[in-house]
Amino acid sequence: FIQMLRSAKKRDVVQLLRTAPEEMLPFVVEAAVAAQSVASLAALSDFLDFGKEPKSMLENFLYAAAFSPRPSGELLRLVLDKLDGKQLAPEVWETGIVAMGSLVGKLCQQKLCELQQEVERGVETILGGLRGAKEESEVVIYLLALGNAVLPETIPILLDHAEEGPATIATAAVSALKRFPTRHISSKVKRAMRRIFHEKRKSYEKMCRLAAAEILLDNEPSPMDIINLLLATNELETEMTTFLMLKVQNSLR
Repeated sequence: FIQMLRSAKKRDVVQLLRTAPEEMLPFVVEAAVAAQSVASLAALSDFLDFGKEPKSMLENFLYAAAFSPRPSGELLRLVLDKLDGKQLAPEVWETGIVAMGSLVGKLCQQKLCELQQEVERGVETILGGLRGAKEESEVVIYLLALGNAVLPETIPILLDHAEEGPATIATAAVSALKRFPTRHISSKVKRAMRRIFHEKRKSYEKMCRLAAAEILLDNEPSPMDIINLLLATNELETEMTTFLMLKVQNSLR
């Protein structure tokens, strides 16, 4: 079906989208996203009205875009255009921002960061939104998007939110840092994770401290880090202690 869509003309894809039975429409939308031909993406652009379509249909489209294994710049542009300046349902907006981060990250993995203007626009949309976010829930969504994008230049921003932000924001920022490969987990990042786990500056939520410990254990841990983490288990809840002991055992194996 995807192969057929790749060779179809725009008007045929639009017709297919408009005449598909309601229960089949999500399948056709996902297939059109997967096809990623100029015609199929143009047809989706014409067909999807983010001001009128049911939330479930729009989220279906955004999920399909986010999970696309090798997205194109055109697909990212379509998502950006559909989100730009629209009054959206909160669920659709959240899914769209997180999907945007995923698309940016995958395009950069394909070494297309500097070749696609859409990537720069996507990054600026996320960072600009983060700077202007007023509610904690909004900040968390933008941090999730940065976690999906996995851009090394955003690590200082994530560290700042991890150490200085309120509980939910700190947890989201540390979780985003977990997505980065070892080569980007610098000594500066590790020092911050030690401060968070050992609560040197303030108290942190359990999940935030565990995520910080995971970063330390999963990225070439030093003997002293392992010793300090094990010593800390004497003062932790049973669940946290069990989790950390299993992580250390896995590292030893």
